[in-house]
Amino acid sequence: MDRTEAGRIFTAFLAGLPRGVQTRIHILTDADADGLPAAALLLRSLNAAGYANVTTEPRRKFENAWMPEVHARLAALKPEALLLVDLGARPDPVLPGVPTLLVDHHAPFGTPPGAVLLTSYGTEPTATSGLLALWCAQSIAPQLAHDLQWLAGISLLSDLGDKAPFAELAESKERFGTTALKDLTVLLNAPRRSAVGDASVALDLLLRADTPKQVMKSTDPALESLRAARTEVSAALAAARKTAPKFSTKWKKELGADMAMVRLHTACQVHPLIAQIWRSQLKKAVIFGVNTGFRPGYVHFSGRAPSGINLLHFLRAHTPTGADGTFGGGHDQASGGALPTPVWNQFARDMGFGPEMQVVAAEASQGEFPLTPGTTQMPQA
Repeated sequence: MDRTEAGRIFTAFLAGLPRGVQTRIHILTDADADGLPAAALLLRSLNAAGYANVTTEPRRKFENAWMPEVHARLAALKPEALLLVDLGARPDPVLPGVPTLLVDHHAPFGTPPGAVLLTSYGTEPTATSGLLALWCAQSIAPQLAHDLQWLAGISLLSDLGDKAPFAELAESKERFGTTALKDLTVLLNAPRRSAVGDASVALDLLLRADTPKQVMKSTDPALESLRAARTEVSAALAAARKTAPKFSTKWKKELGADMAMVRLHTACQVHPLIAQIWRSQLKKAVIFGVNTGFRPGYVHFSGRAPSGINLLHFLRAHTPTGADGTFGGGHDQASGGALPTPVWNQFARDMGFGPEMQVVAAEASQGEFPLTPGTTQMPQA
């Protein structure tokens, strides 16, 4: 997948819409600093190209695009076209009969019937969803895409880090300032990791911003909301870092490494961060951050593996009965899932862990539910 191919797929999808620029388009995106910039790029470029009826929203806490309650909410909006951004890809239908484009870079499970998948998975280096969105934007609104290239820079920093091998990152840092890009990336990731998990304020901010420096120097209340979320998440992460990992060697021959799990109990989504932190210390082990407090009745876990070990393939080969279709999603070295507590307990035993990873009923019932954010449309000048 490159700029030319992404633009071709995107413009072909738009050309097939039922009412052209009058088509009601809704964008559902991931809530992180890859999905949020991607959605902002797509909405703002579509507006610039004359598509006036475009709305967007980030996924809410616990959600994926294939939940019945998500389908019901989307259907109530009566979109005539749907864009699913940075949410993975599965073969199950979302809104049957509604033209659907998936913009994504994760390992796909399949494509919904009749939908179009625009993916960079399988190409090296793998473009982020934000970079794919920039390439799409360049095909319909090149000047705006040039002005908003920093949004793709944020997505690259968020998912691939400071040394992401794409010219767009180096150009973004030179044009818009490295410090502002990095600081804003951290803040954008904070709301979805908070206990509430509502990233709509972050998305709204990106729909109004011209440059990262403008955002970081502003007195916008939204910025203070992001900073408060970062403080909350930092406190939860500091507490979680005090827990030592537990180890299993049961699958070392098949997996190619020892397995370690770090158990925590918080409503904040810090289990991926814990996995990444321990991954840098236990360089030859597969590390899972295991969160028993993120969602009542479920255990959420996020894994990181050394280069050369395909964690995604391992998890898909060991998918437990009772897992949903998102188990084992993500990337080759970064994968995980969410399991109902009884299913998790069996899975943990199967992975070779003892009582230290078993979740009792009282603990499983504790947690926080999200607020109900609304959808966002491009603010009018």
